[in-house]
Amino acid sequence: MSLKGKNAVVTGGGKGIGRACSLQLARDGAAISIWDLDGPSAEETAALIKGEGGKAMVCVVDASSKQQIDDAVARTRAELGPISVLVNNAGMTGFTPFMEMSEEQWDRMLAINLKGPFLVTKAVVADMLAAKWGRIVNISSSSAQTGAAAMAHYVASKGGVIGFTKALAQEFATTGITVNNVPPGFVDTPMLRSSPVDVDAYAQTTPMKRPGKPEDIAAAVSYLASEAANYVTGHTLSVNGGRYSN
Repeated sequence: MSLKGKNAVVTGGGKGIGRACSLQLARDGAAISIWDLDGPSAEETAALIKGEGGKAMVCVVDASSKQQIDDAVARTRAELGPISVLVNNAGMTGFTPFMEMSEEQWDRMLAINLKGPFLVTKAVVADMLAAKWGRIVNISSSSAQTGAAAMAHYVASKGGVIGFTKALAQEFATTGITVNNVPPGFVDTPMLRSSPVDVDAYAQTTPMKRPGKPEDIAAAVSYLASEAANYVTGHTLSVNGGRYSN
């Protein structure tokens, strides 16, 4: 699925799903601007892309900071050109029982997971409107489809991402821009491994008896970013090994 000549921004592109998406879109032909708060991880991703003959740059960005986002957009445009593909992947997770959850925890989760995609999309969409072509893929979560105990703040933020996706898809439907989201379900990432979940034990309770791989999510993102998906917008493409069907 060729993205030759396109420039893509992948937030949270330093590791896990973001790294897999960055690598796959680069293999599809796009130049990649990797945004991440973890600079060394982002540089590792860029080195992997360049090692395969691709083009990549790194911006160290807090995805909840408008100023840092604006600076990263300016750098990306200066080094690569207009932005035509955006993967809103940067996010955080957390496990806190609702009655123990503080207002600060709630606000921080929504600032990263929901306000972040708003700020980044607002900053880059002008390039897509000018080109009359664009692809926005938001990474949500299967927890927003099923609910999850002790994760009210996380589930609310990712549910907001799904709603945000549908609203933008309607608003931009005649502009050449598509907006879709992928809700990963039980994907083996550093974030999952650092959670309280016993990954290997829980895998045995799932239909496929294994966790997903970041590359599984990247394949879905690759499709949604491609010309092949030019009549797909407002869609939730679930990649969860059969854990949730709708």
